[in-house]
Amino acid sequence: MKNLSLAFFLSLAAASLAASAAPTGNAEAGKTKSATCAACHGPDGNSLTGEFPRLAGQHADYLFNALTHYKAGKRKNPIMAGFVATLKPQDMADLAAYFSSQKGLEIKY
Repeated sequence: MKNLSLAFFLSLAAASLAASAAPTGNAEAGKTKSATCAACHGPDGNSLTGEFPRLAGQHADYLFNALTHYKAGKRKNPIMAGFVATLKPQDMADLAAYFSSQKGLEIKY
């Protein structure tokens, strides 16, 4: 039981450290940096095709982590790998802040 509790608290500490490592994003700077993203994801992150995910309204930490994982090769996509190759952590945080601040389209079935 002690080992389980220790593992739980260590995982919480690791998650806390990882979250604190992400820089604070600036949505206005992200809007400027998002011009390249617009071709696939739409100018506001609302892709109009099912081929590309909608980014608008997603949580900033999710978007930041996704970009970080593309850059590190943990998420595999040759197109995204090329786009994130030159991004710095601040760029990724800014993009995440911008797209998370956008209103996602309502899907009607």
